[in-house]
Amino acid sequence: MKEAMFYEKIDDKVRCHLCPRECTILKDKFGFCGVRKNVNNKLYSIVYEKVSSINIDPIEKKPFFHFYPGSRSFSIGTIGCNFTCPYCCNWEISQERFSDGSLSDLRVEDAIKMAKEYSANGFSFTYNEPTTFYEYAYDIAKIAKENNFYTNFVTNGFINEEPIKRISKYLDAAVIDFKGFNKEFYRKFCGGDLEAVLNALKTYYRSLKWIEITNLVIPGYNDDLAEIIQFCSWIKENLSDEVPIHFIAFFPSYKMMDVKPTPYEKLKRVYETAKEQGLKYVYLGNVPGSKEENTYCPNCNELLIKRYNVYLLGYHITKDKKCPKCGEKIPIFGEPSLSQF
Repeated sequence: MKEAMFYEKIDDKVRCHLCPRECTILKDKFGFCGVRKNVNNKLYSIVYEKVSSINIDPIEKKPFFHFYPGSRSFSIGTIGCNFTCPYCCNWEISQERFSDGSLSDLRVEDAIKMAKEYSANGFSFTYNEPTTFYEYAYDIAKIAKENNFYTNFVTNGFINEEPIKRISKYLDAAVIDFKGFNKEFYRKFCGGDLEAVLNALKTYYRSLKWIEITNLVIPGYNDDLAEIIQFCSWIKENLSDEVPIHFIAFFPSYKMMDVKPTPYEKLKRVYETAKEQGLKYVYLGNVPGSKEENTYCPNCNELLIKRYNVYLLGYHITKDKKCPKCGEKIPIFGEPSLSQF
């Protein structure tokens, strides 16, 4: 355990200020996320240096398509989440509650050592919501930067402004898993708040070096093209038309096994709609082999990065990160770990 950051004591309770839920927690009780506990009127993270999942992943699996392309990410997850999405593909850990022996120990120093041993290029805090194991991620990220690793969150974006600003000194990037431009969908299916996530998106964009956005497209739930258009307009107005967005195909999972997978035709229309709205870097996910998982020059449509699922097949951008055909500047953060095609 480690004493949590961002909380206050209120009589015989504590109030957590990490995420917009602002849980008020009685002694010996847990917050909504299930991993932050009031112990003798102090708030503790009980998953500090505890892991459920460790892997070396292609950075494209997160998915990051413009952040250190082709690199290897040392990926860590614990348990817990501040959302309750009924379609979560990692529900076994996101909805799990802590019990002794359910996790493995991994000290901060050992995480750095393992990343070096496996020749990883950086750290991803992922698999379950990294906001819930903020202190652990913070301490790893701090030492990781001292050792020349990159760092990133794969997050639902349900976090308060100050925690983003505090970790931004040590966190390079984030993929924000956006749920849909619909307040009722966030409330009913995620137990969250759309405005809070939009505020966090703006803070992440201002505070970090790079962000990308994912949006799982669930047939009949959050696939309304009018809402897609609204969100694309919001991105252009509040972030940038160069922020990559990945529209991901849904497959039945967890409590939504009766919902059919997203048809490719639907995804293609969403893709075209986002491009029509002026977003320069739009992608489709969970559709291996489609040309919409490649990167094209937004000016001349030259093929720049070719992918198959989460694997890179080729890279065709100049050393100064421009389109070799027309000279358009291409936003790529960090040096790619692959050769030209």
